[in-house]
Amino acid sequence: MKQRTLGSNSRVTVSAIGLGCMGMSDMYGHADEAEGMATLQTAVEAGITLLDTGDYYGMGHNELLIQRALIEVPRDRVIISVKFGAQRDPRGNWLGINCHPAAVKTSLAYTLRRLKTDYIDIYRPGRVDPAVPIEDTVGAVADLIKAGYVRHVGLSEAGVDTIRRANTVHPITDLQIEYSLISRGIEKAILPVCRELGIGITAYGVLSRGLISGHWSKDKAVPRNDFRAHGPRFSKENIDHNLKLVEALQAVAKEKGATVAQLAIAWVLSRWSVPGHRGNSKRPSALSTSRRPRRISRRLRRPFPRMPWPEIATRSLRWQRWTARRTKPTASAYVSWHDFQERRNMVPPSPLLFNPPHLIAV
Repeated sequence: MKQRTLGSNSRVTVSAIGLGCMGMSDMYGHADEAEGMATLQTAVEAGITLLDTGDYYGMGHNELLIQRALIEVPRDRVIISVKFGAQRDPRGNWLGINCHPAAVKTSLAYTLRRLKTDYIDIYRPGRVDPAVPIEDTVGAVADLIKAGYVRHVGLSEAGVDTIRRANTVHPITDLQIEYSLISRGIEKAILPVCRELGIGITAYGVLSRGLISGHWSKDKAVPRNDFRAHGPRFSKENIDHNLKLVEALQAVAKEKGATVAQLAIAWVLSRWSVPGHRGNSKRPSALSTSRRPRRISRRLRRPFPRMPWPEIATRSLRWQRWTARRTKPTASAYVSWHDFQERRNMVPPSPLLFNPPHLIAV
């Protein structure tokens, strides 16, 4: 597995493809624990070193799963990224975010115990707490770094102003945010500021929650405990339009002798990101999808061809033409999860996706 560096602030070296672990415990319907453990072990054997989790994924279950799966793996063989802050009740409902300094340090104490480790490689708020200055949250993580419990600070779904303010307190290693062929809202402002500040990008959702995996259909049965059952991009009003985008990608993938999933991952890799797997990543067989994209990505360094759809829906639901824009290399990326109850400080949805305007830019 090829290695990449997360930004220039920390020089953290990770595998070119990372593994998002949320779906092994939560959010994507039924999760089989044995499959999750097998997936983690297979990923590490394949050379994946970047593992992403959150202390609220399965209310701690995900961290415990990782600990059991990797109990015989040397600690320095993996880079563990952990998100904190989201609050849930015993039934799993989202209650909000708490990123007060005391809560940050308490959350880390529980995470260290569940993972049975002495330190976390990258620690980040899962969302920016609108009630707490980002300087206070990052400052708390900086204290933990000084104490030796954390190695690096990361952010997730933060806007330009928040990124700049956070970076003045402590160098930010990477920003975790959605980025894919059809979710490109970060190209206008987020990517430029990250390049300017030397912050890496770990891009999640490179398969758009499975929408551009090549396996999604409008008749696909989705259980109620799968968050996609309530996602705008998968709704009856939007799915027909969005699947037309997939049909266009299938034509390009066929031309290159690849699957849609391989093409999607390769495209993000060609932007010098580190894609990984979420959703179907709870099965070991899903990892085989990622083996070929690195070769395909070399052929995608030139500007991506104009896609054959002439018009797409914007967040204001008006029709506009889209021209593919070439993006300069970024540091890293991988697949993660969807927005939950607190949607402040998130970038607007991509103009390619037919999504109601429920996200707010900072």
